[in-house]
Amino acid sequence: MLLIGGFFYFSEGFTFKSEHPFLIVLGGFVLFFFFSFLLIQYQNEYYIFSKVKALYDAFYSDGVPLSKELMKRDAQSLTKSIQEFAKESKLEIELLKGKENYRKEFIGNLAHELKTPLFTVESYILTLADGAAEDEVLREKYLQKAAQGVDRLNHIVTDLDLITKFEAGITSIETKRFNLYALIEEVMGLLEIRAQEKNIELLFDKPISLDELWVLADRKRISQVITNLIVNSLKYGVSGGTTEVSISVLNKQKILVRIIDNGRGIEEEHIPRLFERFYRVDKARNRDEGGSGLGLAIVKHLIEAHQEKIYVQSTFGVGSEFSFSLSKTK
Repeated sequence: MLLIGGFFYFSEGFTFKSEHPFLIVLGGFVLFFFFSFLLIQYQNEYYIFSKVKALYDAFYSDGVPLSKELMKRDAQSLTKSIQEFAKESKLEIELLKGKENYRKEFIGNLAHELKTPLFTVESYILTLADGAAEDEVLREKYLQKAAQGVDRLNHIVTDLDLITKFEAGITSIETKRFNLYALIEEVMGLLEIRAQEKNIELLFDKPISLDELWVLADRKRISQVITNLIVNSLKYGVSGGTTEVSISVLNKQKILVRIIDNGRGIEEEHIPRLFERFYRVDKARNRDEGGSGLGLAIVKHLIEAHQEKIYVQSTFGVGSEFSFSLSKTK
């Protein structure tokens, strides 16, 4: 570049040699860049052509001549394929990173969920071993607390095992005909005391003209679904509020079971992740409430195992509605 600039600068025929030396050097740089670009481009084309030609000669021995135009088209096609492959690979890498982040978060949440009851059991047992067992009243109290911690551990492991089986395609759905109204009233009866403790009224809105509604599903699993959804509603409920179970007819084959509350509601940013394992909207409050943190994840898997769908709508500060479909039968 300097040689070219110098050539123009000292050339007798160049009129700006003394007035604009910078322009002379700049012009030399532009010419040098342009010349280098053409040279590199030519070398690249020649290199690619020679390499691909060698491949053609190796695979095609019939002596068909390979034109340069054909070579360019093939090179362009190859370049396009490589670009598409790179794009797909980038997407796969991003998906793998997302899965890796989810795995790390899941393991962290699982460790935290297990650590709390384990610490409870350990602390009470160590206290008893250090001499508290001599006090009969204290011994009974601490043993009950330790037993509660063991129950929570057992609950977490059982729920996690259930989800793992469903995710692996191992389902235990036993579809039978049963009266959905009777099942809902049974579940609400079992949760009545819990609702009273939270000062929340349980309501069941069903058509007055109908005493029975027969569905085709696994009674035990649907009972678990309704229980988990009502318990979840009570956790997020407010004192003096309501939790209502309602049934809507979608069509001749399907109905929609709805669990509606006027509680705290859920912020929009949390809704897409509600059914993830161990995901909690209010982590501190929910852990105080107990539970495995797997309730909604289990609900989703149970409904999908029935080949049905689950929906959620919520407005923060107003309330939430969880609903799922079921198949009717006569």
